[in-house]
Amino acid sequence: MSSPVLKRGEIISQDIRDTISKRYRTVTRAINKEFWNSQSDTQHSLYVGSYGRGTAIDTSDLDILVELPQRNFNQYDSIKGNGQSRLLQAVRNAILVSYPRSDVRADGQVVKISFNDGMRFEILPAFKNLDCLGQWDGTYTYPDTNMGGNWLSTNPKAEQEAMRAKNAVSNGLLFDTCKHLRSIRDNYFKSYHLSGIVIDSFVYAAIGTWKWLSTGEESTANSGDYETALLNYLEQNAIQLYLNLSAPGSNQQVDLSQSLGGLVKVLIHITE
Repeated sequence: MSSPVLKRGEIISQDIRDTISKRYRTVTRAINKEFWNSQSDTQHSLYVGSYGRGTAIDTSDLDILVELPQRNFNQYDSIKGNGQSRLLQAVRNAILVSYPRSDVRADGQVVKISFNDGMRFEILPAFKNLDCLGQWDGTYTYPDTNMGGNWLSTNPKAEQEAMRAKNAVSNGLLFDTCKHLRSIRDNYFKSYHLSGIVIDSFVYAAIGTWKWLSTGEESTANSGDYETALLNYLEQNAIQLYLNLSAPGSNQQVDLSQSLGGLVKVLIHITE
């Protein structure tokens, strides 16, 4: 049985969003107090990941980027033997002051906070990258503790802006499709790995000119045509189990090595 895309709107309730906001401010204040000597609960942080892009459907993985001063990059970059791991531990210790009874642990590129109600935050410490004129170029450098430690780059604001713009043009269809594919993944294919950035990047690329109709507009498409178009895009662009996919706005390469099988399963499910 097919599972067509439906209008979903905002899935996470306002009460839950208020709790997210309260905890976000607490984390932000803890980071600012430790690294910026500030009591601000809003500066130097932003929502990223699915929640930041507007496509989250639950609270099991809420990503927050926290900006740290450049002096801290210099400090931890100069450490021989995985200074990135030391940086994550410093961020963990700062958060533990505010959440001493929560499960707070460093893991790979982030510090994870698991709350008793099932909500989980992933805190990504990052540093602004400056151009040759000393101006921020919109990207951030963040730590990766794997393989002995290294630094990676991300541009979340460009991704968020691109997603919001295309969602507006599609009358909300972009966000609704991304949320729908997440729901199918979670309900039918939970054993498959299929990341949020793969879903969002794929739908962004595959949606083309499809959109929800405005009041008074008549459709020339048949039921199921849109879902079939998504599957056709994958079939036409995947070559030998490889799909070249870039993140919206930032154009950074998206790794599908572990997600392509799950994406195929989800797309077939919504068309059969």
